[in-house]
Amino acid sequence: MISLRGADIPTYAIPNRLAEHMPIETGVRVVALRGIGYVANKFATEVFVDELALRAGIDPLAYRLELLRNSPRAHKVVEKVAAMAQWDRKRSERGLGLAYIDYSGTQIAGVAEVSVDRKTGKIRIHNFWCAIDQGIAVQPDNVVAQTESSIVYGLGMALTERITIADGAVQESNFYDYTVMRNRDVPEIHVDVMVTDNHPTGVGQMATPLVGPAISNAVAALTGARVRHSPLLPERVLAAMKA
Repeated sequence: MISLRGADIPTYAIPNRLAEHMPIETGVRVVALRGIGYVANKFATEVFVDELALRAGIDPLAYRLELLRNSPRAHKVVEKVAAMAQWDRKRSERGLGLAYIDYSGTQIAGVAEVSVDRKTGKIRIHNFWCAIDQGIAVQPDNVVAQTESSIVYGLGMALTERITIADGAVQESNFYDYTVMRNRDVPEIHVDVMVTDNHPTGVGQMATPLVGPAISNAVAALTGARVRHSPLLPERVLAAMKA
């Protein structure tokens, strides 16, 4: 089932894993979204991995690298994006958050750099770094373009895009009340296409599921508040900071 895609975490060295699905009849027709299944499921798994790291008192980067000790490709892609973002560099009033995904064999990792207006709860993304190992890059420029667009798509879903249902009807009707990313909202995006001789896999939507958990993890690192629902609306951030 596509709703379970991404729920398993086979690349991490966790011996006992279980992913289950419970269908619910909502009465609302749904269709596939870019990053099918992975967007929701990887938000859950990557935020949870971050929480486990913090609970154990271990840096989230070091924690993931240890979990990926048996997966060399994954280990390298996480190391690469951490180097791109200068993970260990101290920043004033900004936080970093990391996410990693094995998406149908494509290894991809992202780091978000964020700040938070503590009066309004509004999140601002300053930089997003992404390293991707999709095997042999047949068209490297296209890989970059697809990855950048995937990130922009993920930013909208992570921060502003929300559909509300009342009496079985969608309340939003256009882009004035369903807010997508504008040019002014998009941060600096840095993509590294890693050169490998692995069998080529996909690039069309692999970065989209990275964005939400990376931002949530960055907000937690900066403020200590964990936002577990997407999109990360200002009122949700404020409520988490006050909890």
